[in-house]
Amino acid sequence: MNAFLHISLLLSLMLITPPSNPLTFRISRFSSSPSSPVVLEGDAQASVGELELNSVNYLCRVGHVIYKRTIPLYDKFSHKNADFTTHFTFTLDTQNRSRSLSYRINLREVLPPFVTVGITAATGPYVERHTLQSWEFSSTSLDIVDEEKDREVNSRIGLVTGLSLSGFVVIICVCLIAICESSSGKKVEIEVKTDEDNKINYSDDTDNLRSISDHLDRTWPRRFSYQELSSATQEFSDENKLGEGGFGGVYKGRLFSWDLTVAVKRFSSASKQGKKEYITEVKTISMVRHRNLVQLIGWCHERGEFLLVYEFMPNGSLDYHLFGKKHKLLEWGSRYRIAVGLASALLYLHEEWEQCVLHRDIKSSNIMLDSEFNVKLGDFGLARLMAHGLGHQTTGLAGTLGYLAPEYVSTGRASKESDVYSFGIVLLEIVTGKKSVRTLGRGKSLLEWVWDFYGEEGIISAVDEKLGMNLNAEQAERLVTVGLWCAHPDRTLRPSIRQAVRALNFEADLPRLPNRMPVAVYCETPSHSISSGEALITVTSLESGR
Repeated sequence: MNAFLHISLLLSLMLITPPSNPLTFRISRFSSSPSSPVVLEGDAQASVGELELNSVNYLCRVGHVIYKRTIPLYDKFSHKNADFTTHFTFTLDTQNRSRSLSYRINLREVLPPFVTVGITAATGPYVERHTLQSWEFSSTSLDIVDEEKDREVNSRIGLVTGLSLSGFVVIICVCLIAICESSSGKKVEIEVKTDEDNKINYSDDTDNLRSISDHLDRTWPRRFSYQELSSATQEFSDENKLGEGGFGGVYKGRLFSWDLTVAVKRFSSASKQGKKEYITEVKTISMVRHRNLVQLIGWCHERGEFLLVYEFMPNGSLDYHLFGKKHKLLEWGSRYRIAVGLASALLYLHEEWEQCVLHRDIKSSNIMLDSEFNVKLGDFGLARLMAHGLGHQTTGLAGTLGYLAPEYVSTGRASKESDVYSFGIVLLEIVTGKKSVRTLGRGKSLLEWVWDFYGEEGIISAVDEKLGMNLNAEQAERLVTVGLWCAHPDRTLRPSIRQAVRALNFEADLPRLPNRMPVAVYCETPSHSISSGEALITVTSLESGR
């Protein structure tokens, strides 16, 4: 009976459970497209047929590559279960480089002060025949001796006792003052601040700088001394000066101990706004990581100086190649790649990082180019953080004339849409080779001038004439249309940066825009927080790029 029952159950399970069906998939080409199942994080980047995990060879970190794809466990058409195994094959190509990792460590920063590492010996007046060729040092956890522990415990007991007595005296004094004030009919308020009150508050620069020091000491960027950076830039000489920004200069430097060329951003110590920009930039850029954002290597604030150290960009900024008088013509392939890279950086800031970052100063002079003309978006001095899902943030007007969205100028409220507007203007500069602040035919702005070509179905006529016919017509149409779409005067009709990325990657159809540029009307009035803030407007030079 039992045997019969077991056989019946087995046959029932075999009839109910459909047979397995194996699944096979293979990836032979990698891309950075948002629709790709391969997700790149940090410094990882993709090119045809290969993945590169560390794009900056002097940083001791690598990116992450994640493969994710929905796999059906049951096929409703064939009525079969999926049975799969995973198998990955890949090649590690070091490009004939050494397969070793070298990292300098200052032992004084990681070992207790009583530890001495080295060799001590003397031969006196004699000469030693034997020579020391090499030596090694290894260590486990070094515990401080009991005397040190006892001294530390005693010190803490004394500190607690002293603070307790001091606190008691302070409480008595406060109570006496409160009694006196209350007897005279005056109200006394005692404010107690917690750690939550120590967030960025621009009214107290000293606390902010101390907070930055504590924050950065726990993260990757290294703290440099002023002497190191002064020597690296030849005392910030004019010969090493790369350019001048709204709040200071940028200098080329050479860190010989690292065998590394860097760009040192020196904020004006006399400007309070320079301090604020330094605090904002170092807080923001030290947290974000993306292949199309400039990498912060180090920082310094001492002697009243505020300095940031970035990776050096051999090809300078985009505005130099588009508008500079002595530049080599930027070919079309590089222009389109720059546009896609900038879109990727903005997508990360708006949607892919844990918070939404409003850059607020996207312009061609803030777009840096490495040795292979890859985009590195920089200058986060005006950036603001906001939670995902918020529509806009009242920040006070800031940015550069020619790149400011009309509703931002009218209301002073920064948003993802105002960043997208600036991005659209940069796209139009890339495709036309003309500055946004220039007045073109019949007194029109760059946006109006390009929109006229769009309405007349002569998009190619808007492309930089210096390129001739050395361009991709389909890409040119994409770049012009997406640029106008992003810079639409009505912010409600602009795309999200993700929609713009899909359009530039030929993954979505282009929109049909009006033949004539619309005019948007904004009736909102600036709030009190805007009127009490400072307007931070930069006027871009009309003569030449940096």
